[in-house]
Amino acid sequence: MQRIFKLIAPLVMLLVVLAACGGGAATNTTNTSPSSSGNPARANIKFYVITHGQATDPFWSVVKKGVDQAAHDMGVQAIYEGPASGTFDVVAMAHLIDTAVAAHPDGLVVSIPDAKGLGPSIKAAVAAGIPVISINSGSDVAKSLGVLVHIGQTEEQAGIGGGLKMGAAGVKHALCVNQEVGNVALTLRCKGFQEGLAQADGGTVKVIGVNLANPTQTQQTVEAALQHDPSIDGILTLGPTGATPTIKALQDLNKLGQIKLATFDLSSDVLKAIKNGQMLFAIDQQQYLQGYLPIVLLTLYKTNLNTIANDVLLTGPGFVTSSNVTQVIALTAQGTR
Repeated sequence: MQRIFKLIAPLVMLLVVLAACGGGAATNTTNTSPSSSGNPARANIKFYVITHGQATDPFWSVVKKGVDQAAHDMGVQAIYEGPASGTFDVVAMAHLIDTAVAAHPDGLVVSIPDAKGLGPSIKAAVAAGIPVISINSGSDVAKSLGVLVHIGQTEEQAGIGGGLKMGAAGVKHALCVNQEVGNVALTLRCKGFQEGLAQADGGTVKVIGVNLANPTQTQQTVEAALQHDPSIDGILTLGPTGATPTIKALQDLNKLGQIKLATFDLSSDVLKAIKNGQMLFAIDQQQYLQGYLPIVLLTLYKTNLNTIANDVLLTGPGFVTSSNVTQVIALTAQGTR
């Protein structure tokens, strides 16, 4: 965690100086206008942010919060969009990217959950001279698509870290609950988890797919898996939309606190479970930074042709545990964690 802070800290200091100098479908669109106190020369700079998750999702709402704050601080416009269906929809996302490219923005921010489905649209943006930064998903393919920099975490390594921690806690047979089957980043998380648990104590992992849009069905699927295999002693979910139904499944089976549980990413339910000793940890990729930093970097690229030397700017993984959960809970009230 200290290494990640050292990487981000210089950027944060730069942002403070810059601020001081002034220096779905359409139904899920937000346009953040520049602050009247910002630099007037930047008022017409416009960026599009297109992700595979809606701003109403507990995870992506924090990303959007970062986007909004950065647009305000930089004095630029940022339009946030995601598929309106509330489900994993690469076709709808590609259409949103194509529409954004046709609008000739000054920059584009995208997540890349499926390089095959989104690659042509991203390459078209680059070919049109639009600078592109990727966030969250796609660290392994961003460079090949012409992206300036990827901001996020390397998913397989994050999964390995989770597996090592679960193994250290004594887990031998685990479930990996995937709420977006087809999302390459989540596939890599489970793969890393398998590797980490095997390294830790020779443990094994079974992957089950659940429906992001149907929490009740997710709960039932997890319950069925646990009833089918009594040897399961650990569960890793890949996001809050998988974590909350899994918590309820364990409650129904009177196994909450008995079967060791951990997750990727944060939500109020996740933090409460950690605080109550019902969840070991959450793998934190600090998604607020994934919304904030690309707007700043695109502004600097547009106004000063600044670039980042690294292919990937890491925001995680960090870990929220019982030792720091109280502090993180306090920050969630601001919508930044």
